[in-house]
Amino acid sequence: MAEHFDRVSPAEARVLALLRLGASNREIAAGLVLSVRTVESHVSSLLAKTGCRSRTQLALRAVAQP
Repeated sequence: MAEHFDRVSPAEARVLALLRLGASNREIAAGLVLSVRTVESHVSSLLAKTGCRSRTQLALRAVAQP
């Protein structure tokens, strides 16, 4: 699974860091000064790259990473 997280872009990694903390798309957008749609796009990309089926699964797998 770690290899999937190695493929994320720097922008996706910033979104993932806040998602791991339980932030909503709106909160992530405000924190990173992005549009909500951009955050949604990054989350969709993260789901595709990791094979996760939901934000919750993505967050749980991300938390499990070193």
